[in-house]
Amino acid sequence: MRRHGVVLKLFVVTSVLILIVFSLVMLAEGLFFERYYRTSKINSLERNMSQFADQFKQAESEQQVSRLLGTFMNDNDTSTAILNNQFIRTTINPYFLELQADGKTVTVRIPMNGMKMDDIPQGIQIGDLLVIDGIYMDERDTILHPVVIQRINSDLEKGLVRVKGRIMDFMLPEQRSYNPLYQDTLIDEALLDWIPKAEQFQSHLQNGSPVQMEWRDKWSGVDYAVLIRSLSEGTNGNRYLFVMTSLQPVGEAVEILKQYFVYMAPIILVLVIILSFIYSRMVSRPLVILSRSAARLAKLDFTVQPEIHSKDEFGELSRNMIALSQNLDTTLKELTHANQKLQEDEQLRKEFIANISHELKTPLGIVKGFAEGLQDGVASEKRDRYLALIVNETDRMNALIMDMLELSKFEVKAIRLQPRSISITNLIQEAADSFSQQLESNHLQIRLNNDEEEELFIKADYRRIEQVVLNLLSNAIRHAEENSVITIDIRRTFNGKVTTVIENTGLPISEEDLSRIWDQFYRIERSRDRKSGGTGLGLAIVKHILELHESEYGVVNTNQGVAFYYTLNESRGEPNE
Repeated sequence: MRRHGVVLKLFVVTSVLILIVFSLVMLAEGLFFERYYRTSKINSLERNMSQFADQFKQAESEQQVSRLLGTFMNDNDTSTAILNNQFIRTTINPYFLELQADGKTVTVRIPMNGMKMDDIPQGIQIGDLLVIDGIYMDERDTILHPVVIQRINSDLEKGLVRVKGRIMDFMLPEQRSYNPLYQDTLIDEALLDWIPKAEQFQSHLQNGSPVQMEWRDKWSGVDYAVLIRSLSEGTNGNRYLFVMTSLQPVGEAVEILKQYFVYMAPIILVLVIILSFIYSRMVSRPLVILSRSAARLAKLDFTVQPEIHSKDEFGELSRNMIALSQNLDTTLKELTHANQKLQEDEQLRKEFIANISHELKTPLGIVKGFAEGLQDGVASEKRDRYLALIVNETDRMNALIMDMLELSKFEVKAIRLQPRSISITNLIQEAADSFSQQLESNHLQIRLNNDEEEELFIKADYRRIEQVVLNLLSNAIRHAEENSVITIDIRRTFNGKVTTVIENTGLPISEEDLSRIWDQFYRIERSRDRKSGGTGLGLAIVKHILELHESEYGVVNTNQGVAFYYTLNESRGEPNE
């Protein structure tokens, strides 16, 4: 982990926070858990005592009161007694067994003194067969004080009677603390400490409010919470509900928790460190990846960015950074290309200015020289020749300016074509005838080849295509060797196009010049162009016209010389006049 890295920071912060929470939990349990447990348990007992009081008012027999009392003790794990108006315990046994024996019902009251839970067989169910030895407590032999309760027969002790029968009904301690019968015997001792204090709480009891106190068993040292509340007024005056519940479980639980935390603290500390480290790595890993990606972007490194395959904010940020990287890469490439294009355009602009200056400066110098000669009064036989040369140079400058105006129209897209069906064969033948004088003076010939041996029609602007043919033928004548043949091939291609190839015999064009031959004022041989009267704009104009016709065009070196070619859409109709 880096010293100032996010992984270390997350690890430290997470570990500290977990340890603080763990310490606060331990502290809260040590300080407040016991108090909270006591308060919660006493509040629950008060609510249940209020419900018991309501049910006690509706009880009509001692059997119902006994069952109600036993149910309350089992549900709340308390030792409970009902007191008379003198705070003396009434003889109501909450636990009992009812047996069907010898055709009669025998009630066996479980005493709170002299019997332990181990003396009662476990898992008793209605219908089970029991054998009980004891003493009858009434003249009709229906209430038995048990001494021995068992499932099988054994020796009968002297002075006892034996009742054998099946259980019809019962109420026994359930879900109680250890040795509940012993705890129930402590009610009498707690009452002895309560009675001297009863008078001072009499007003509270009469208002129906419960009274609470704590009592300690001197023999075991266990603390008990004691709750007393009034029940209902009977023929013998008020009755009171006396409830005792042990506070030992909460004390033991708190002590065990303290010991538990002492032993668990090192284990929890190790787990906190390990889990915090894993958590920090998991959370910070996407951030580290994104940080590295951002560092590469800062260095203009637009290689493939690692994508975080998740549906959360990290995944979304990763995908956005990848998109940003791709967009920046594309934009920079476009800017680089545009910069190169600007540099090329700037170079072309400089070359254009130099070329146009040269093209205008030379004829202007010639005109000025001849004009000064006329001004100085040259011989009369030279005057006509000087004037002819001045007119010739003026025509040359005018042609250059007209070509420049024509080219500027193409560059600003101001030219609108007027396509119609025309005969390319006739158009080329007429253009070739217009160069008869130049052909004758240069000892050249033009041969027109038509593979189809038929007249071919194209869909194009007549005047613009005528301009293309004239410029290409003029260029071919200008660069052709003397006593050679200029060939013009016209053929139909398979995709509905008509291809025209104009080839002249002469020196080939270098590879460097092939890519720039269509530029303005670009000349391979300036002196020859100057001699033959070219302006250097013809091929640039041809390029724009062919592009407007969506033509495929180009120039290639052949075995004999140079060939220019272009394609036009074929038309099946008749030529328009």
